[in-house]
Amino acid sequence: MQDTNTLIQVAPGAAPVTDQADSEAPRVIPRALSNRQKAAVVVRLLLNEGADIPLEDLPDDLQEKLTHQLGEMGLVDRGTLDAVAQEFAQALDSVGLSFPHGLAGALDAVDGKIAPATAARLRKVAGVRQIGDPWQRLREVPTEDLAAMAQAESTEIAAVMLSKLETAKAAQLLGNLPGPVARQITYAISKTANVTPEAVERIGWSLAAQLDQRPSQAFADGPGARVGAILNQSAASTRDGLLTALDEEDSDFASVVRRSIFTFAHIPARILSRDVPAVLRSVDQADLVTALAGATTEDDQNTTEFLLSNMSSRMADNLREEIGERGKVKQSEAEEAMTQIVGVIRALVDEGTIALIEEDSEE
Repeated sequence: MQDTNTLIQVAPGAAPVTDQADSEAPRVIPRALSNRQKAAVVVRLLLNEGADIPLEDLPDDLQEKLTHQLGEMGLVDRGTLDAVAQEFAQALDSVGLSFPHGLAGALDAVDGKIAPATAARLRKVAGVRQIGDPWQRLREVPTEDLAAMAQAESTEIAAVMLSKLETAKAAQLLGNLPGPVARQITYAISKTANVTPEAVERIGWSLAAQLDQRPSQAFADGPGARVGAILNQSAASTRDGLLTALDEEDSDFASVVRRSIFTFAHIPARILSRDVPAVLRSVDQADLVTALAGATTEDDQNTTEFLLSNMSSRMADNLREEIGERGKVKQSEAEEAMTQIVGVIRALVDEGTIALIEEDSEE
């Protein structure tokens, strides 16, 4: 921070007051400042300290007024600076709750907490021109949706979109675009050197407006994911029969459903070896014994060996003894126990405790 000794300025018409402790040291009376001037002092103080203040989140008119005020302040004496800083600190201490600014900010705060239809209706009421950064909202859009928007827009618009995304998400976006389109957009970035900030902001609000114009979806997951979730809980014979029928009706949709299915037999390919102990700690012992004892198919037996080989040898030996004592298990009981184990794994994934391996990735 600048040396505040160089900023001392006696208020107009105010005479220095003699300090009782040191009769030779004059005390400067704090200047009377307006709220706008106090805001400028606080902002300048924080900027001097290296604080990252998101001033761009303020409405344009307030950003403009603040900038003008900063240019008009001149020098501020130490006494005034201390008084403003103390008042600002007291104001912060007295804050109990901070609410979002306007309807658009409120919608962001309750996103996912209110009905999608209500949120869509309120966003239309809020209007296209919302407070804040439209690109922040676009960065939260799924990559697949951004790819569809990029293909619907001109190459130059798509190039600006790509430039405003984080590097990782921009790479994902290119991966979701056809090769020729991705190359055209990448080359178009070379022509964005002279694009003005105003143009980038207008493009951002235009793209964000498209999100509000899209009809709200009744289901959060796609059709394939919903069917896959249902078949996950179905008996193996029912699941296999339905998948065969789907292959005959629509092989592409059947492929999507298969990618969404996660069963007991998929555990070795989708669970990391290091995550097996976390899974076993959450699984009911009786369900585990029933599932392992009822594993008759080759895939289910592979899962049994995978689980046994990724636990302590003592625990594995104890389980083998319990499996032998359990004897023959009805198929319906085995499938129910396997479904319970899969449900536990799904819950751990949703909590973020473990992560499933993508089918096209390597461990």
